[in-house]
Parts: sequence; structure tokens; C-alpha cells
Amino acid sequence: MMSNWPNAIAHVDADCFYASCELVRRPELRGKPLCVLSSQDACIVAKTYDAKAAGIKTGMPVWEAKKLMPHASYLSADFRFYGLLSEKMFSILSRFSPDIEVYSIDEGFLDLNGTQALWKKDYQGIAHDIRRTVHREVGITVSVGISVTRILAKMASEYNKPNGVAIVPQHMIKMFLERSELSDICGIGRNRLATLNKFNIQTPVDFVNTDVSIIKRLLGKSGTDLWHELQGISIMGLETHPQLPKSISRTASMGEVTSDRQTIAAHLTRHAFRLATELVLKKYLTKRITVFLKQKDFNAVSAKADFSYPTNNYFQLSRAVRNMLNDLYQTGELYRACGITAQQITRSEDAVPDLFGKVKRDEKQADLFLTVDRINKRYGAGAVKMAGAFDKTGLGGRVRFMYPLLVAR
Repeated sequence: MMSNWPNAIAHVDADCFYASCELVRRPELRGKPLCVLSSQDACIVAKTYDAKAAGIKTGMPVWEAKKLMPHASYLSADFRFYGLLSEKMFSILSRFSPDIEVYSIDEGFLDLNGTQALWKKDYQGIAHDIRRTVHREVGITVSVGISVTRILAKMASEYNKPNGVAIVPQHMIKMFLERSELSDICGIGRNRLATLNKFNIQTPVDFVNTDVSIIKRLLGKSGTDLWHELQGISIMGLETHPQLPKSISRTASMGEVTSDRQTIAAHLTRHAFRLATELVLKKYLTKRITVFLKQKDFNAVSAKADFSYPTNNYFQLSRAVRNMLNDLYQTGELYRACGITAQQITRSEDAVPDLFGKVKRDEKQADLFLTVDRINKRYGAGAVKMAGAFDKTGLGGRVRFMYPLLVAR
């Protein structure tokens, strides 16, 4: 009945995404505990459900995780590969609805209004089609939740994880909330949970039965939005055309403290190349970049550079990074991390070419980056490298840098 579906939103969430991606190319590890490691293999960024059951948590140092589960497989992260599978997943989702919000690399929302007639199936059938298609074509499992609001759809996708489906029409909201916990609500974290508990709001049913004026006083406008969404009143629409980010960062620990300038330059080179690639792929330009170096004692020094016109030109970015590194670096100082942040982001289509045609030249470089990215995605990272690419060994013994060198003088 249409009265049960005044609105239809799906939330699709990949199960243990990074770990699942590794199992796609390492099928021999299926059924065994697996953990994916951060840059420089310092800590856990993803794990399979059996590793989670053993007490391994995201962010846990590797040495601590190995004490809990020494027999698990510990793999270095390959974010380019994960990005490729994410693109495939969202390409599949676009077949089911043209209106998609890419919420993160492994989850998204779909507007399913009108799709029952298109697919000649109910939402249960559509959800299972999504789940089966992603598994067949990508090799990973996803959980799908469909309901009348964004928040309820997200809660529903968690309900039958992993590889499950949950459908919550209007008339089943009360029953669904009765079977859920207050902490299951996206937007209710530890601090908010404690605040609500003080006022004897212990469950989702308590939450929706509380006068909205009290919720507003306790949690503000975002709390009232949650209250309406849990009542089945859609407040939070899909962001199918997301706003420009205020900044884009590429940062990482260097694995161990170092005073070697070339090592730091190698890490910044990698960050600069990845940052430029992301700007090009997303058709963004930046007017300012900031470089930071984090010292052994966790104090940070930073510098910024402003460009005369917005750019995503790698060589212009790397030249500015090199100059800032030379200004920031102190001989004998020990450093543990570094990074680059792009700010004052604009879209490429909004750029106005200057009298010397610099924007046009940047567009030619952007075409080159897109071509290189497509080739590397098809034939493997590093199949095509820029002139001057090099292998930097000795950085934790695992990382191979294949990017143009920032020569530090």
C-alpha cells in the first residue's frame, strides 16, 4: 500500500569493506581472520567479523592485535584497489536508481521512489537484487536497509548484517524501534546517550515518545531532525550533488621517527601525487595548500602557500611543497608524520582562464592524469609512472614509492 511508503530510501552498506576487498583477490583467506593495516602498518583500520569477535578493534596497534590473534592474516592497505571496487559497487547501484548519495567509500543512499513499478518487484525483491548483483559482479557482500526515511534506512541496513536485508515500511516503524537500541540510532553517540539516559530516555521508543521540545532542548536542531525521521517524517534528503569540501588532506605517520630529509620528502611526494590525483578525478581546484611536519614530541610545524589562480597542477603543487619543506625542516630534528592539506576548493568548470591560458594547460595535465589513472586501474598501480619516478626503500621495509621526487635542497 502506498500509505506504507510515502517515501522510499535505501541504505547500502558494504560488510567489512576493506577486509572484503582483500578477500576478493585472496580467496584462499576466506573463512580465516584477517586484518587490514594503516599506512606504514601501524594500526588496524579494518577487520573481519571473527577478528572483531576476538576483541580486535579499529585503531588498535598491530602489536596489540597480534597478541590477541597471532594466527590472523595482517595485510597492508591498498586504497587504490579499494577505490576501484567502490567505483564498481556504486556503478551497480546506479542501475537501480539514478539518485544516489555516495556517503563514503563503502556506503550510500538510494532514492527508490517509483522503482517498484520499474522493476515489477516489491522493495524486498529489489533489495535482494542489489545484494546479489554486487556480490556476483564485485565479489563483496553488502547489507541493504529500506525505509521511509534516511535514518531508519541506515538503522535497517545494520539490523541483519552481514549480507542481509531489512525492510521497514511506515506501519512497521514502531515494531522496528522496539527491537532496536538507542545506540543504534545514527547521531546518538556516547555523550548524547548519557544525556538522554539522565532524563530516563533509554530506548528508541522512549525517544520518539518524548515531547519534541524536550529533545530540542537536550540535543538541539539535529536532535529534532532525528526525532522526526524516527517518526517516519523525512527531514534529511539525499545529497546527490554534494557540497564542495572545505579542505582535502593527505597525511600519514612515517612509521618511525626520522631526521632524514629525503625520507620526509619521499612521503610528501606521495601525498602530493595522491592529492593532485584526487583533485583531478573530482574536478576540483585549490587556491591554497598547507604542509605540516609533526615532530617526535607531537608538536607540529606548518606553512602555507597561496596560488595566484586555482590549480590542480601536480608540478605546481609539488614545487610549493618542496619550498615549504625547505623552510620547515630543521637539521637534527626528529619527525614522525607529515601531510598536505588543500584549501579554498573550487570546481574546475567554474575556473576563469587567465590571459596566459594557464587553466587550459592545467586541463591538458588533467587529461593526462585521468588517462594514467585509467591505465593503472586496469593493469595495476604503477603500470604507468611519471618521469622521475623512483623506488624509495628503507621506509618501514614495505612501502615502495613510485612518484616524482621532491628534491629538497
